[in-house]
Amino acid sequence: MPRIQPIDPQNTEGKTRQLLDGMQNTLGMIPNIMRTLANAPAALDAYTGLIKALEGTRFDGRTREAIALLTSAENGCEYCAAAHTALGKMHGLTEEETRDNLQGRSSDPARASVLKFARAVIEKRGWVDDHDVDQARQAGLGDREITEIVATVAVTTFSTYFNHVAQTEVDFPPVKLDAREAA
Repeated sequence: MPRIQPIDPQNTEGKTRQLLDGMQNTLGMIPNIMRTLANAPAALDAYTGLIKALEGTRFDGRTREAIALLTSAENGCEYCAAAHTALGKMHGLTEEETRDNLQGRSSDPARASVLKFARAVIEKRGWVDDHDVDQARQAGLGDREITEIVATVAVTTFSTYFNHVAQTEVDFPPVKLDAREAA
């Protein structure tokens, strides 16, 4: 049972209504996380704004979703894992890639390097060391890509923490995280 109740989109107005309507138009639904964030319009605006801004990264949708899947699993958020599985599918991730990404793996060498650095950021709570950054650079990641990885981890961490607090009801096909992924 949710701790924070989702808002009925019909009971919103202004920018909040515009953001929720945009989500409906984009996804064909308004996810419960968005309806719940609508309790604080500034939080909804910030979250959707950052997501939209990150569409302009050098990473394609598959790679952004791979980072989000890893972050969701590392933070033990089944809501986010379910949402990013669905979004990843929209961006062309296969079921096998999704399972691998949840565990921080990828058969694509470039994506594997991104996930390796993202895992270091998550596990070390941002306190990566020179070795982590050097490995990222040796894999071809520059300052822009490193910054974009941190931003993607941050927005996904925000959503995982919010879902933990709110106990958001999963409204995507469920994804069960195994004990290793939910640690």
